[in-house]
Amino acid sequence: MSLINNKLRKSAKGQECQVRLPEICNWDPETTVLAHVGKGSGMGQKCDDIHATFACSACHAEMDRVTRILEKDFVDQCAYEGMVRTQTYWLSQDLIKVD
Repeated sequence: MSLINNKLRKSAKGQECQVRLPEICNWDPETTVLAHVGKGSGMGQKCDDIHATFACSACHAEMDRVTRILEKDFVDQCAYEGMVRTQTYWLSQDLIKVD
């Protein structure tokens, strides 16, 4: 079972894409969702919401390998960098805390 946080999921609405895949990103905040980075604990399971990034529909499709335009390692790198930027935003908005 993965950790689900509706505040984090809702925080993606209207945000800029943080994955920013070259030649893929549509830069449209209206399509931004919270996209999970990495794998969950089992087949077909998503990782926790804390391991996610703001992604436009085009970058999300590439992350999920619906499209396969870029090398997977590069897409993963961009997704993890986006996750760091997303977590930094959450910290600044007090949506997550570190004690």
